[in-house]
Amino acid sequence: MRPVYENPLCVRYAGKEMQYIFSDDNKFSTWRRLWIALAKAEKALGIPNITDEQIAEMEAHIDDIDYDKAREYESRLRHDVMAHVHTYGDACPSARPIIHLGATSCYVGDNTDIIVMRQGLRQIKKLLVNTVKAVCDFAEKWKDTPTLAYTHFQAAQPTTVGKRATLWAQDLLMDIENVDFQIAQLKLLGCKGTTGTGASFLELFEGDHEKVKKLETLIAKEMDFDACMAVSGQTYTRKVDFNVLSVLAQIAQSAAKFSNDIRLLSHLKEFDEPFESKQIGSSAMAYKRNPMRSERIASLARYVTVDVLNPAVTASVQWFERTLDDSANRRISIPEAFLAVDAILSLYINVISGGSVYPKMMERHLKEELPFIATENILMDCAKRGADRQDMHEAIRTYSVDVAKRIKLNGEDNNLLELLLKDERFRLTQADLDRILDVHKFVGRAPEQTAEFLAECAKPVLAANADLLGVDVEIKV
Repeated sequence: MRPVYENPLCVRYAGKEMQYIFSDDNKFSTWRRLWIALAKAEKALGIPNITDEQIAEMEAHIDDIDYDKAREYESRLRHDVMAHVHTYGDACPSARPIIHLGATSCYVGDNTDIIVMRQGLRQIKKLLVNTVKAVCDFAEKWKDTPTLAYTHFQAAQPTTVGKRATLWAQDLLMDIENVDFQIAQLKLLGCKGTTGTGASFLELFEGDHEKVKKLETLIAKEMDFDACMAVSGQTYTRKVDFNVLSVLAQIAQSAAKFSNDIRLLSHLKEFDEPFESKQIGSSAMAYKRNPMRSERIASLARYVTVDVLNPAVTASVQWFERTLDDSANRRISIPEAFLAVDAILSLYINVISGGSVYPKMMERHLKEELPFIATENILMDCAKRGADRQDMHEAIRTYSVDVAKRIKLNGEDNNLLELLLKDERFRLTQADLDRILDVHKFVGRAPEQTAEFLAECAKPVLAANADLLGVDVEIKV
């Protein structure tokens, strides 16, 4: 029996790469890299008591973190950063005096958060690109296959399976643009001290403003960033967290729309998501084959959509240069948004790549509705042959209302075409009907739109991100 609560996002849903990105190992080793970057920059700018030997000692102990010792320190000091300063100092005794020199806690805390979010966004982008590839492969395969389209989930004009998939892909391409934008916008906090004025570093460099500015430039370069934020309080503006989670929420929206469509198609028996040979759909109803993976996408997407309210509120209630009511919330809301979207996209790839399409069921649904859909074409055909358009319209309307009523009340078949064929006013032959009812005439430019979208919109993005293609998603449960 497990004695403690375990986060389902890690135990059941998210992939190993994203779990590592938000792990203690990644977090605290990044703290140490930031302390090394600070020491290197301070040494380069003339602080005399920092040596190459001290920096080498720090670099030798980036990953061997003594978590037991850190917990012991934090239980006494009630301060996580100082607990790790002491733990690092114990591992690097000669460097101990210069670790964290001039910095405040947010130097490692906030800079690491930015670094980790950028890592997370890059992993999300990789999954997004592979999701787009899977959807585009699906669209290409089924671009010519007619299917009934719906508005208000009521039968409308036909489309093709591939064209419907382009709607899913278009949303995902917009998400990739937003992820790229956020990655490009991210800047480090830098090292601005307790209230963002840089006072401690100005003292360290004996009033040399240019060295204080250069310090941030050197740290940003060491950590592979273009720049630090121009101004800040003790922390970077929490609007950054909101911007990042807003992108994740938009991805969740795209996936939720897809999952809802799949669930409806499952009800229509036109699509089944992957279903293993030993999988059980219901503990009571042995015949059930529920779209549980699509339902999981919807469930996790709902969580992410609501989670974005956390940084929205947090950003709005920060007091002056710093308040700590952001800390506990951010430790939960940010990692969990990334972990949930990681799981969502893995499920998306699994469903669209491994699902089954049933064209015969699509034909059946088209045949049920095509008599109604075709009436406009029949009306135009009759008018071209000299019939009174208004008289024909009224006759079709009368027949259609009566047939629809009998279908709903008595469960009868749709015999509208038989009625029109027998009505001498329409002067229709079976050959006329067969010609008019060719379903491919009702899908408009759907096949062409699909091909054009894939060639002009999707494939350039996939080509530009070819190095990200290829993921092995694992669906645990």
